[in-house]
Amino acid sequence: MKRFHIRDYMPRSLYGRAALILMVPIITIQLVLSIVFIQRLYEDVTDQMTENVLFELRFLLEQVNTAETVDAANAVTSPLEFPLGINLTLPGIVPTEDSRVWYDLSGRIVIATLREGLPGVTGVDLDSNSRLVFLGLETRHGQMLIDFSRRRVSASNPHQLLVIVIFVSILMTIIAYIFLRNQLRPVRRLARAAEAFGKGRNVPYRASGATEVRAAGAAFLEMRNRIERHIDQRTLMLSGVSHDLRTPLTRMKLELSLMEPSDEVTALNQELEEMELMLDTFLNFARGAAMEEPQDIDPVALARTVVDKYRRAGHDVSLAQDQGQHAVMLRPMAVERALSNLVGNAVRHADRVEVSVTLTANVVRFDVDDNGPGIPPERREEAIRPFARLDEARNQNAGGAGVGLGLAIVADVARQHGGKLSLEQSETLGGLKAVMRIAV
Repeated sequence: MKRFHIRDYMPRSLYGRAALILMVPIITIQLVLSIVFIQRLYEDVTDQMTENVLFELRFLLEQVNTAETVDAANAVTSPLEFPLGINLTLPGIVPTEDSRVWYDLSGRIVIATLREGLPGVTGVDLDSNSRLVFLGLETRHGQMLIDFSRRRVSASNPHQLLVIVIFVSILMTIIAYIFLRNQLRPVRRLARAAEAFGKGRNVPYRASGATEVRAAGAAFLEMRNRIERHIDQRTLMLSGVSHDLRTPLTRMKLELSLMEPSDEVTALNQELEEMELMLDTFLNFARGAAMEEPQDIDPVALARTVVDKYRRAGHDVSLAQDQGQHAVMLRPMAVERALSNLVGNAVRHADRVEVSVTLTANVVRFDVDDNGPGIPPERREEAIRPFARLDEARNQNAGGAGVGLGLAIVADVARQHGGKLSLEQSETLGGLKAVMRIAV
C-alpha cells in the first residue's frame, strides 16, 4: 500500500508554492475570523437580544392567560403593543413549524431561544418576511400570532463585516499575485536561459529582479562565459595541435610517396592514415559545444540521409519507423555525425540495422537496433566512457579509428542538446539498441 506523503500533493513549481504560502495564511485568518465572528455575534449576541425580548413576550402571555375572555385579553394587551414594538393577533393563524432560509445562521439561535424560553410555541417563521419574526403561541383563549421586528433579536446586516473582510482579502490577494508574478518573472527568465544553454543554445539574458535573483543571474552569466571561454580555448588549442601534427604527417607521406613501393612502405602508409583518422576523431570529440549553431531541421530527413549513405555502401540498414515529422532546433552536422557513429558501430558488428525516429513534444529520440552480439548490461556504462576498450567480441567504441571515442562523441552530442545516450537490449533484432535522446 502506498504511503501518504503531503509532498506528493504539493505544487511542483516555485510559483505554485509561493502562491500556496500566500494563500494559506489568508484562508486560515478568514476561517478563524469567521468562526470567532459567528460564535460571538451570531450566537452570543443573538441569544442575549432574544432573551431580552423573551421578558416582554412572557409578560404579554401572562396578561393574555389571566384575562377572562378574548376581548379582555385584547383590551389588556392592545395599549402595550406600540410601546413594546410587538403586534398580537388573538385569535390568529399561526405557523405550525419552524422555517428559515438556509444561510440564516442567527435564525437558528432565535428559534432555539424562543422555544426554550416560552411555553406553547407552535412555530417560528423567519422565512416569510426577512424583516419580521412571526411567532405562534397556544393560550387559554386559542392560538395567538405575535410578530415583531427581526432587528430586536439579531444584529442587522451581521454578514457585513465578513463581506468586507472577504472583499479586502480578495483585493490584497490580487495585488500580491501581481507582485509575486513580477518577482518570479526574473527567475523564469534565468531558468529559460539555463535550459537553453544546457541544450547548446545561447539566449540573451540580463540579471534582474531581487538581490538574490540578481546574484544567481550574475553567477550564471559568469559561469556561462567561463564555459564558453574554456570551450573556445580548448578548440583553438586542439586545432593548433592538429595543424602542427598534420605538418610532419604530410612530410612523412610525401617522403613515403618518393620511396620505392614495398610492403613496408604500404604498411607505413596505412599507419599514417590511421594516425590521421585518430587525429580527426580526437579533434571532433574535443570540439564539443564549439560546433555549428542550432537550426530548424527535420530529424526524420536527417536520419534518412544517414541510412541512405550506409545503404549505398552495401549495408543492410533501414529506416524502420518515423513517428511525427516536423522541424526542431538542433545542430544538424553534430547530430548527423553522432547518428552516423551509431550506425557505423552497428554495421561493423551486425548484419542488419534498423533506425527509427520518434518525436514528442519535448524529445527527439533516435533508436539504432542491430542483430549483433550486443554488450553485456554491466559493461554498457563503461562502453560510453571516452577511450573505453571492451575485451568482448563486440567493442562498441571500435568506431573513431579504434581509439574508444565512438560512443563518447555520441554521448557528448546528446548532452549538448540537453539529452543523453543509453544502451539497451534490442527487442526487435535481439542485439544492441542505442538510444540517443535530444531535448527540443
